[in-house]
Amino acid sequence: MPVYKAPLRDMKFLINEVFDYPGHYQTLACGENATPDIVEAILNECGRFSEEVLSPLYQSGDQEGCRLENSEVTTPKGFKDAYDQYVMGGWQGLSAPEEYGGQGLPASMGLFKQEMMGTANWSFSMYPGLSIGAMNTIVLHGTEDQKQTYLVPLTEGRWGGTMCLTEPQCGTDLGQVKTKADPQADGSYALTGTKIFISSGDHDLTENIVHIVLARLPDAPKGTKGISLFIVPKFLPGADGGVGERNAVNCGALEKKMGIKASATCVMNFDGATGYLIGPENEGLECMFTFMNTARIGTAIQGVGPAELSYQWALAYAKERRSMRALSGKKEPGQVADSLIHHADVRRMLLTQKAIAEGGRAMLYYACKLADHMVEGYNEGDSEKIEKYDDKLGFLTPILKGFLTELGNEAANLGVQVFGGHGYIREHGMEQIVRDTRIATLYEGTTGIQALDLLGRKVLLMTQGGAVREFTFTIANFARKHLTSKSLRSLAIELLKLSAQWNLLTVRIMLAARKDRDVVSAAAHDFLMYSGYVTMAYMWLRQAAVAQDNLKNGGDESTAFYQTKLATAEFYYERLLPRAQSHATSMLSPTRNLMQITPDDMAFTG
Repeated sequence: MPVYKAPLRDMKFLINEVFDYPGHYQTLACGENATPDIVEAILNECGRFSEEVLSPLYQSGDQEGCRLENSEVTTPKGFKDAYDQYVMGGWQGLSAPEEYGGQGLPASMGLFKQEMMGTANWSFSMYPGLSIGAMNTIVLHGTEDQKQTYLVPLTEGRWGGTMCLTEPQCGTDLGQVKTKADPQADGSYALTGTKIFISSGDHDLTENIVHIVLARLPDAPKGTKGISLFIVPKFLPGADGGVGERNAVNCGALEKKMGIKASATCVMNFDGATGYLIGPENEGLECMFTFMNTARIGTAIQGVGPAELSYQWALAYAKERRSMRALSGKKEPGQVADSLIHHADVRRMLLTQKAIAEGGRAMLYYACKLADHMVEGYNEGDSEKIEKYDDKLGFLTPILKGFLTELGNEAANLGVQVFGGHGYIREHGMEQIVRDTRIATLYEGTTGIQALDLLGRKVLLMTQGGAVREFTFTIANFARKHLTSKSLRSLAIELLKLSAQWNLLTVRIMLAARKDRDVVSAAAHDFLMYSGYVTMAYMWLRQAAVAQDNLKNGGDESTAFYQTKLATAEFYYERLLPRAQSHATSMLSPTRNLMQITPDDMAFTG
């Protein structure tokens, strides 16, 4: 059975050497306890838990799946015990406020944890992951009474959380939400409606489940401006902090899915369920974005995770499986054939996976520092700091979510290809990685929605290109520092060219969109993918620069580790980064080639 090994060496390289998290944590009020020794211990223990407890349940959970009986969901064998160990370890409250029972560590620590657990077993990690989003929403928008009631059991992990947005008639277009909330005499609301695709909607891991639900008040305006946000618990809170009577919310069905079968994806029916308004009336969507942005960063991990997992298993297989002789001559003359890893095309696939996993991880860890500062702004009540880092993170979020999940899918499929026919059968686990990660490009907004958010909203509408100018200014300044380096000069020059081109492309799209509004939608996907490739190039230059410096002056890792970093950066720039130019060409092509065929003429069938 394939196993997962936490990539601690690469994680610590990024945390300690590339992004200087020890220095970063010293600038945060909540970073006082995030000393290098504490961080090291947490990473090591989380790696052990992910390897020994979660990874062994990955394939068995997929084969068994969840069961629904009498509106109650049962998770696969071993999941409840694993969750109990998770709770006992205090993992849920790692980055939660201390006043509600958490450990008060920086938000980035929670994301490092989430990466390892999610890579080892994504289905399992979704249960506590959804709870963290609910916790963040209540922290930022709940009343003090709501915080006292819900945050303590959520932080302890005794209760779980969900996000209830989608309905049968609407997914991304939440302006069509029909679930209604009728005011009651006691100040509560009675919610009636159906939500679909609800991850962790029901399960047997916690004693209660707190649903964060979008619904409409009776006099609400139409569209997204008329949506409010509500807390709807499975069991009403008891006077002693436990659970009281059963609420009128039930799981009506389990979705029959392509993957993540051990994660309960539910149809949830609210039949006059008691709920409590969170945040202002008719501003629920704005409040919900707290949850959604948390989920989108978390979903970006599902781009890195499958790339890492598929790479680990494909690499081990490529070293053991023998087939033919290398074109450059026998590599293992004592064997009947050479190992797959000696074939250049197999190396291409493995290095693509490696570059995606390690480049994507760097993108995430770069964003995690911004998230730490934004959370610090909320804790301090500093609106200026909140706005500054929310803007920076808001620009990167659709790139992280859209680009990394697309590349995660590619990496997972490459793993199957390395295994050949053995990758297609269930035994080796490769086809499960493909099935599990396919959803990542869909939930929390499809890649197309992320692309429209990036280009249409963040770049054109909100900043008139300013977001790109600001980020590329940072990239260009870094690249210039390495123009005199013999080993890094070619990479730095290429990155400088791309940072200038990114701005030029933005301006050209902006001008074209004045004459043809379809330009934005037509160019969005290519713009997002181009943005992702350039951002990952920036991350690879940062890693290469540190590796080069440490080869000269010494670092925490071996010489081979740093040399491999430089070689992988070279591979990325020469083999993967050229893809950016095809996206640049496509995004500037006229919308005519998309729109000139009428809907009736799209197909001619009998």
